[in-house]
Amino acid sequence: MIGGRPVLFAAVTIDLRTGTLHESAHSRWLGAPKTASSARVITLPPFLIGLLRQHLQRHDNEFIFTTKTGKWLWRSTFIRRVRQPAVNGNETMPHRRIRTVPIRPGLTFHGLRHSHKTWLIAGGAPEIAQARRLGHHLTNRVTEVYSHVATEVELRLLNDLQHRWHTATLNVRAHPAPSEPANRRLSGPLAA
Repeated sequence: MIGGRPVLFAAVTIDLRTGTLHESAHSRWLGAPKTASSARVITLPPFLIGLLRQHLQRHDNEFIFTTKTGKWLWRSTFIRRVRQPAVNGNETMPHRRIRTVPIRPGLTFHGLRHSHKTWLIAGGAPEIAQARRLGHHLTNRVTEVYSHVATEVELRLLNDLQHRWHTATLNVRAHPAPSEPANRRLSGPLAA
């Protein structure tokens, strides 16, 4: 309880034995993550809990990103069908039923991790909370063994992420991107 209210967390668990989808040649399997510190529990801010619930209600599979039949996506298929259209948009691709504008052309999963780390730093999250959340191993053994992330710290971290989402959502609503690509004209030496 904090402030007289129960604390409810939703989390993603990355299991030490089966927490990562591996693929090689023509097979995929669940196996151990790259490092032991990659196995962790990642608490989720409320906005993400809501988005994941909405997404999972669209299918009856236990995994988040699957084919229509519930099978695991190949990494290349996920990148081509999900990530690239989301980050790069598909405005230049003909015959698309749904048009998407670019979010951040060229964005990668590793780029998302960098952004998340930056937000954690900006939000004042202690180094141990950052390391645990991102699956990093701290070289200072004393810090690693004796530091724990208190519930209050975790709540501040989640509240900061929730606030960032809310602010970004308001910003997008206040300054929506055009639905159709705008014709851009260059001026200066590049226009030639």
